[in-house]
Amino acid sequence: MKAALLPDRGIIRISGADARRFLQGLCTSDIETMTAATPRFAALLTPQGKIVADFLIFQSDTADGPSFLVDCERTLAGPLVTKLGFYKLRAAVTVEDAGETAAVLALWDEDPTSTREAGPPWFADPRLGALGWRAVVSPDSAAGLASEQGAQFVDACAYDAHRIALGIPRGGHDFAYGDAFPHEAGMDQLGGVDFSKGCYVGQEVVSRMAHRANVRSRVVPVALEGVAPEPGTAVSAGEKTVGTMGSAAEGRGLALLRLDRVADAMAAGLPLQAGQAQLAPVKPAWATFAWPGEAKAAE
Repeated sequence: MKAALLPDRGIIRISGADARRFLQGLCTSDIETMTAATPRFAALLTPQGKIVADFLIFQSDTADGPSFLVDCERTLAGPLVTKLGFYKLRAAVTVEDAGETAAVLALWDEDPTSTREAGPPWFADPRLGALGWRAVVSPDSAAGLASEQGAQFVDACAYDAHRIALGIPRGGHDFAYGDAFPHEAGMDQLGGVDFSKGCYVGQEVVSRMAHRANVRSRVVPVALEGVAPEPGTAVSAGEKTVGTMGSAAEGRGLALLRLDRVADAMAAGLPLQAGQAQLAPVKPAWATFAWPGEAKAAE
């Protein structure tokens, strides 16, 4: 078991009598049925359906009613508080940046099949069980909580390598905020979009993409041979650009790829190249979308 404090994550606290209804009308996931035992992966979108911010939501039950902790990229916390404030209108909601007193602690097992009972202060990561568990803690208590779980306290880069190995995209690193749709970031595969809930900002575009099944680009895992390219490096097949490299660690990486172009490259026997590295797409166990080459292999 390993544990790491994630300094690049921020915490926003949303509370008040209308907090649940407020989030339900904005987020891609169903907050109405959420409980402290069922955290959510969600996003706030533009009206055009692109991701403004993606985040995990944890429910904290208090004597005054539930409040919601939003675990997001730290650089987005301030702007997200401001943006959420625009949607408040007259709702009985308080939105505050709690990043000065709260931090995110991740806990995971090297065995992806490992399970444990989630309970205060631990929440199971709603994206994928193998990612492990998270707790919102004071920074000073992190090492003690890790020790209580019998976990080795390690650097945050170890958690990032774990995430990359599982093929889980990270906003701002593997896709650009304001420029990617939820499907491209894998949110439809990882429980980040509820297709049966009521209206939210950007819903029509997301629903249309799901019904038409016309998602051409996705962030997918890749095996790397050679020096890992910097994020943003173009991925090419022959003379054609097929995508962009994202984060990488320990011989694995993530890349936003045009899957139709990758399929064409595979059919033509062309390798994928990014900088000095050669890439080989690796289908993650959780993926249900069509994978390049699968249909041809079945014929």
